[in-house]
Amino acid sequence: MNTSADFQFLSISRAMEYIADEAGVMTLMQTLRQSLHDDLPRIEQCLAAGDVPGANEWLHQLKGFTPVFCTQALVEEVVSVEALSKHGKAAEVRAAYARLAPKLAGLQAEVDRHIAANP
Repeated sequence: MNTSADFQFLSISRAMEYIADEAGVMTLMQTLRQSLHDDLPRIEQCLAAGDVPGANEWLHQLKGFTPVFCTQALVEEVVSVEALSKHGKAAEVRAAYARLAPKLAGLQAEVDRHIAANP
């Protein structure tokens, strides 16, 4: 497994520090991939409907993956938006998530690329 890929949001070296096993990293990364695929649209749907508590549930789940797989900057932003979604107004959470969403899409693309390169 290549741990030195040029990723902006995904940190394979961090995942290896946490899990210390290539097979385990790839197995959990498959779960992350599915979660991103399923949960990012759910977050957007919740926020579009003004359902901030619903969005918080999905953001909280996503937050669990970030310390394992993401760069520190992305971890901090996900944690910040998830915390805001606990008590913030819908407009504030929507704006914060709108800034975060392109980064999560980038993470999703990097996860897909890494999995494709390491079948």
